[in-house]
Amino acid sequence: MAHLPFADPGAHATLLPADPAASVEAGADPVEVAAAHPSSSLAWAVLAERALAQGDRDGAVTGYAFARTGYHRGLDALRRNGWRGSGAVPWEHEPNRGFLRAVWALAQAARAIGEDAEYDRCVQLLVDSSATGYAELAGAAND
Repeated sequence: MAHLPFADPGAHATLLPADPAASVEAGADPVEVAAAHPSSSLAWAVLAERALAQGDRDGAVTGYAFARTGYHRGLDALRRNGWRGSGAVPWEHEPNRGFLRAVWALAQAARAIGEDAEYDRCVQLLVDSSATGYAELAGAAND
């Protein structure tokens, strides 16, 4: 895949601070976590993944909305931490995973509703941000 014009893989890596939702006890209700931590990409990504797991059109549309929220919350956090639309967002840095999961969920939801151009953009953003993240998430989707 060619890199998007705004994605410079040679730019510096952005490392997000700890996501407050990551410290929430495992098994917590994702709706309550998102309500308590609305700026958390991870919380919205989990909600999107859960909706997409329904495997129906309702889940796809709901997942799309949750994923888009997580994606935008992640962009806000990245920008606050020096990201200017280019550079790595490494999967290896745990706090970055909420954003990367939201991008992947948005791609999956877009594909499910037939928005192929959005799917392609999201996949390219994920690859440009973290090839490892793409491999992990795409591999998990095929398991």
